[in-house]
Order: sequence, then C-alpha cells, then structure tokens
Amino acid sequence: MKPLFVSTLLALAALNVQAGDFVSIFDGKTMTGWHAPDGKKPGAGWSIENDELHLNGTPGGMLLSDKEYTNFELEWEWKVEEGGNNGVKYWVTKIGGKEWLGIEYQMIDDNKHPDGLRGGSHVTGSIYDIKEPAKDKPLNPPGQWNTSRVVVKDGKIEHYLNGKLVCDSDTSSEDWKTRIAASKFKSKEGFAPGHGHIMLTDHGDEVWFRNIKIKEL
Repeated sequence: MKPLFVSTLLALAALNVQAGDFVSIFDGKTMTGWHAPDGKKPGAGWSIENDELHLNGTPGGMLLSDKEYTNFELEWEWKVEEGGNNGVKYWVTKIGGKEWLGIEYQMIDDNKHPDGLRGGSHVTGSIYDIKEPAKDKPLNPPGQWNTSRVVVKDGKIEHYLNGKLVCDSDTSSEDWKTRIAASKFKSKEGFAPGHGHIMLTDHGDEVWFRNIKIKEL
C-alpha cells in the first residue's frame, strides 16, 4: 500500500503545481483571448509581428482579456517609442454603463511625454493617478524592453519593474480611500471592484508587448 500512497501524493502534487502555473494569454500569433470593448473589432493599429503585439500609433482601441480575474500575478514585456505613453489596466469593469475603467500600471517615457514629466503618480510603474513609484526604479529607456509584473492578492496590489518592487498599496486601507478621493477616479462609483478584465490601452502612441502571461492565485 505504501508505494500506491506515495504515487497518489506525487500525482496530487503535480496537479497542484500545474494549477498554479503561469498561462500565456497572448500566443504570439493571434488575438485569441482578447477582444475590443462593446462588441467592436480591434482597430487596424494593432498587429502581430515576430511574436510581438504591436500598436503602431494609429487608432487600435483598447483590448480586453476575455476572462476576468480577482487574485493573480500578471507578467509581460513591453517597450514604448520615444515620447510614448501606454499602460496595462486590471480589475477593469464598465463604470456607469459608459466607460471601461480599472487600476493602471503606467508605462510611459518619463522624460519626454508631457504626462510623464508631471512626475509622481504619472510615471512608469505608478498606480496611475493614485500612488507614485519608488524614485530609484530600474527603468530601461524608450525603444528597449522592460519586464513588468503586477501581483494582486486579497485586495493588496504590487507593481514590479525589471524585477524590483516599485509601488504597492492595500485597497482595503484608509490610505487607499484617501488617495482615490484625491484622484480623477473619485466620482467613479464602482471603480476597481476587486475583479475584472485585463486591459491593454491605446493612448495614440507606439508600443510593443510580448510574453504576456498570468497565474491565478
């Protein structure tokens, strides 16, 4: 009976490992797993080249993940053009039946884009318009790849940039409520409800994505 018992434990352990593995949500070939909001088709600005998802600066519109997520770890690689701006949002839902909103991981040319030059919660790695990132963050310049990660667990969020934790917050805290009240989202009832889609944004600038993967926690 012992060998059978051990085999059973090993099989269960293997299942647990698989359940916690990262899953690719961009296959490098197609838009499978993503859709444009409100039944629209992705704009012509989006294309796939060399296993990279490219927004070429012409209108492409936002892309939403087909699936919604609550607790997760999301990783991706990205680069923007000089002077460019983009972002990845999560817990994205339709607010007031009008606009798709969520918490944003800011990706921007800190030194040349007007919004990046504002500093604070508008630079790369920030919780956009809510909390600023660490000043000593390891950011590669426009045209070079960066690796970003967002970890969301039981209301706590963490933003990583090139392997370093650069910003975090607890969405159940008084500090979070104070920050939301001081942000552009203060009147957006239902903002960041604790679940929602992942969104790749379109701010009219050129951006590249690759190796987008997620692990549910």
